[in-house]
Amino acid sequence: MKKQETTKRGFTVIEIMIIVLVIGVLLAVVLPSIRAVRRNSRIKQAEAQLEILAAAIKQLAWDTGKFPGAKPLVDGKEVPNLTVPDAGLLAEDGDFPNWKGPYIRNIPLDPWGARYFFDADYTMPDGDVRTVVGSHGPNRSAMNAYDSDNIVVLLDD
Repeated sequence: MKKQETTKRGFTVIEIMIIVLVIGVLLAVVLPSIRAVRRNSRIKQAEAQLEILAAAIKQLAWDTGKFPGAKPLVDGKEVPNLTVPDAGLLAEDGDFPNWKGPYIRNIPLDPWGARYFFDADYTMPDGDVRTVVGSHGPNRSAMNAYDSDNIVVLLDD
């Protein structure tokens, strides 16, 4: 009787190492582009939400003659939290004559988990002072810490 030869099937250690190396190279190439797409989509989401907030703030100003913070349209004030009554968008504190709100159903957090802000005297990168609604962007820097990643929509154009 002849002895049957058995052959083992499977991958060698070298073949497994090559497969792992190829997967690692593919991930190294793909991950940066995925991060860039994710960052850009968050910026676009913030811009869209800011346009909606800008429309609500403009309606508040048209009805009452005041911006959030219950200041006349010519006075400057920062409002770091647009959900409070003195912002006038969701509710009002009695300082808004002819208030016909709420002007927006809810105010979400920005895509980085921070609150949107209103600033009547925001200093733009070119030095101009403008009225804006904005997000502090990916670095979530605090009020008056203006930097290049802030995302703003102008209200006085």
